[in-house]
Amino acid sequence: MKTIYQFIAVRFGLSIITLLLISFIVFSLMELVPGNCAERYLSFKQSSGQNITYQDIAAEEKRLGLDRPFLIRYSTWVVNAFQGDFGQSCIMRVDISTLLIPKFGISLGICLVALILAYSLAIPFGIISATTKNQTLDSSLKFFSYLGLAMPNFMVALMVMLFSTIYFGDTLTGLFSPEFQGAPWSMAKFLNFLSHAWLPIFILGWAATALALQTVKALVIDENKKLYVTAAKARGVTGRRLLLNYPTRHALSPLINSIGFDLNRIFNDLPIVAIILAITDAGSLLLQALVRSNDQQLAGAIIFLMTATIIFINFVTDIVLSIIDPRTRRGMLNQR
Repeated sequence: MKTIYQFIAVRFGLSIITLLLISFIVFSLMELVPGNCAERYLSFKQSSGQNITYQDIAAEEKRLGLDRPFLIRYSTWVVNAFQGDFGQSCIMRVDISTLLIPKFGISLGICLVALILAYSLAIPFGIISATTKNQTLDSSLKFFSYLGLAMPNFMVALMVMLFSTIYFGDTLTGLFSPEFQGAPWSMAKFLNFLSHAWLPIFILGWAATALALQTVKALVIDENKKLYVTAAKARGVTGRRLLLNYPTRHALSPLINSIGFDLNRIFNDLPIVAIILAITDAGSLLLQALVRSNDQQLAGAIIFLMTATIIFINFVTDIVLSIIDPRTRRGMLNQR
């Protein structure tokens, strides 16, 4: 029991250090962008016909605290970020937390459900593909997985939209019907959200399922060839008991450890899918902040939140993996 507590303490410490390092990189990148927030905002105002002077820029920099040293500004930003306060959007001049948290929650929910869908399909079908002697079934699963890997998510989104528009007269865009836009959450709005959210979940889960299926298949085949499986067969262990207790159990450990990576990959695919489906979520906000408005404060907040989520998921999966496979925690503690 002491070992598991030591492992959790070590992993928690490493997670905090990783998050602090990532936050420092994110803040530094925000600082490296030409022109600070005051200059970008006042340039935006000047493009509207207002006359901006150097004194105006200096006053705005002082108001935003940009005249303070870098490390002091970083310390203030990271302490506030850990409390959920990311300040104001540089261009839109609205509170980032108020703007972002609801959209990030929706984006994270879509990505998590897509990941759960992918694993729910990939694990059983990957095991079947690795163990079946039915060549037709194996070839069909191979075709599905290769098709999912070969077709970009944006192409799948365009194909579904085109099919729906031609045959049903509905483009399936957005996450809510017009009457629910801006309305407070209710059961009716939640059901309306589900009627729209299935499409991005399906599109994002398509490629994730294909990749995870191939991963599970390769891991099960590799484990099935190892000596401990042969020894179990020699002891008379056969059938489903052999499959579930030996190769499958050990094959799923690397998959559990890759949940954070798979979630990050799904979130990286979300902005393009969101633009095609006209979804105003955190993914589309990130793309808008980086490409259109150059709003580094908003972009940094989204990246920080996503990084914190992935680090937290990795922390949880490492603990789960250490319980399933004690070799993981022993290896971690032996490296200290």
